[in-house]
Amino acid sequence: MSSEVHSRYLGDLSTAKISIIIPTLNEQENIKAAIATTQPSTNIEVIVVDGGSQDDTVKIAQSLGVKVISSLSGRAIQMNTGAIAASGEILLFLHADTRLPIGFDEMIRTALQQPKTVGGAFALHINDPSWGLRWVERGVYWRSHFLQMPYGDQAIFLTKPIFQQIGNFPELPIMEDFELMQRLRRIGKIIILPAPVITSARRWLQKGIVKTTLLNQIVIIAYFLGVSPKRLRNWYRQSP
Repeated sequence: MSSEVHSRYLGDLSTAKISIIIPTLNEQENIKAAIATTQPSTNIEVIVVDGGSQDDTVKIAQSLGVKVISSLSGRAIQMNTGAIAASGEILLFLHADTRLPIGFDEMIRTALQQPKTVGGAFALHINDPSWGLRWVERGVYWRSHFLQMPYGDQAIFLTKPIFQQIGNFPELPIMEDFELMQRLRRIGKIIILPAPVITSARRWLQKGIVKTTLLNQIVIIAYFLGVSPKRLRNWYRQSP
């Protein structure tokens, strides 16, 4: 079924519209730069889905002429809300602290026309010179290429029909990108583009590189063992 749905769009994807969906919550320091990296590009729309920011996130986004909509808070909920509002045949989910590479739009259209490809993401560069983060990037490379498991900070993209077919993002408080990738790789190939997105190092630097990396792995293991996403989120946030 997935190949049939996808094949109907292969002929159109070379000029297909890309809807870039950016979930936000108090991202006034990042949103302008994130939107800036969506330009210049062809046949795109940018949709900022705000989950109740108390800073100037919404004001800044509106001043840049992009579509801004409100949603209940929660990254998965916000991204699904943006997908509903999207008019593009291709969906690109972009974190507010992540920057797209030049020419991302043509890279995505070309990638999605590859046989059996149902989605993809970009390589990852973390915006900090710490040597430990180069090892994190290497780990991301191996996970993405050999396990076909890119995460949300790598700017996930796929066609809207495929997104709808696999049931959108599961509305979990954590692990929504992990679960989406699990569903996606069951039906086809996930391609990793070599040009990297550049993402903020803030979450690694806040708790420490080693602690954050270990915590991420523990959360994945706990998720597989059946620990509830709500409990995992609370534990992740409270972990020193």
